[in-house]
Amino acid sequence: MKSADLYVIDYQLHGEPKSFVIRTKLMNNAEVWQWASCDAGLAPIPKPGRPPLKRFSKPMAERFGVTDVKWRASVTVVWEEDHA
Repeated sequence: MKSADLYVIDYQLHGEPKSFVIRTKLMNNAEVWQWASCDAGLAPIPKPGRPPLKRFSKPMAERFGVTDVKWRASVTVVWEEDHA
């Protein structure tokens, strides 16, 4: 089964915990700060196939209150049918 490329991103915005799930092919530390900034409403969400207007780096995002950014791949759910 192919991986769904789903990631969970946790961060804090002005001390308030936030979390969201995103589907993307590429995820790394630079990307996660950009996506957390988009979720926080600081950066525009890029249109598919086009580069974002402005990339938010870690220092820039921290100036606007985004901190403690962490990410992980989502867990694949395995549905098991009960055979009675």
